Amino acid sequence: MASRTASVWDGREVVSLLVRRDLKVKYQSSFLGYAWSMLEPLAMAAIYWFVFGVLYGQRVGPDGGGTNGYVIFLLAGLLPWLTFNAGITDSTRALTSQSKLITTMKVPREVFPLGVVAGKVVEFFFSLPVLLLFAVIFRIWPSWEGLYWLPAALLTQTVLLAGLALLLSSANVLLRDVQRIVRILTRLMFYAAPIIYPLSKVTDAAASGHVPVWLKNVYEANPIVGIMQMFHAVWFPSEAPDTKLLLTSVIGSLVVFAFGWWLFRRLEPAILKEL
Repeated sequence: MASRTASVWDGREVVSLLVRRDLKVKYQSSFLGYAWSMLEPLAMAAIYWFVFGVLYGQRVGPDGGGTNGYVIFLLAGLLPWLTFNAGITDSTRALTSQSKLITTMKVPREVFPLGVVAGKVVEFFFSLPVLLLFAVIFRIWPSWEGLYWLPAALLTQTVLLAGLALLLSSANVLLRDVQRIVRILTRLMFYAAPIIYPLSKVTDAAASGHVPVWLKNVYEANPIVGIMQMFHAVWFPSEAPDTKLLLTSVIGSLVVFAFGWWLFRRLEPAILKEL
């Protein structure tokens, strides 16, 4: 385990090259280039703001936050979600789409799905100016205490995404239906996490009996729930996860990473044979 970890660390230059290559291909061949990193979250935020903020009068943030607060709430959840969603989707194909490199280069094969994850994290930072622009327009600022949640959220999400990348990329080589299953699951996960609505909607529904308590517990067992709460807490301290939810996200992400690493190592001989 230790030797393999050291070997992957030694291959960090390859990860860097893969990230630069993917970003260059993505933006160089596009007319709008970098602008796409901002246009997609803006379009999604506009749709959900109109549906939930205008039609259904959703209010989130300090003292209700108004529609301005809900825009910030949306972007604070959508930006990391788009990173997570794209990371899962692209990393699932990380091995099958680069079979020639994998079979010819003498580097740990883990660097290929991990390179996809690293690239998506970089793209997340590229998209942050959108959120900062609306923060300036609406004059909604994070507190100093809230800023501490950003690195915690990003680190936890990266660990979870890396584990899923290792797990799904290896499984997809042996069972190509995995990438189709992933598309369905990510759509379900989007609505099964507090991204476009606050977690209080779920807890209130459980308290009033509209949602069974066991279903609420299953809902909160999803690590992405606590991660989204952390991202929202940067701007809205009341959204900060409690200790139980925080531990669920951190421990759950570590478990997924450990299992993904183990499964990748276990399936590697079969993967190379299949590729």
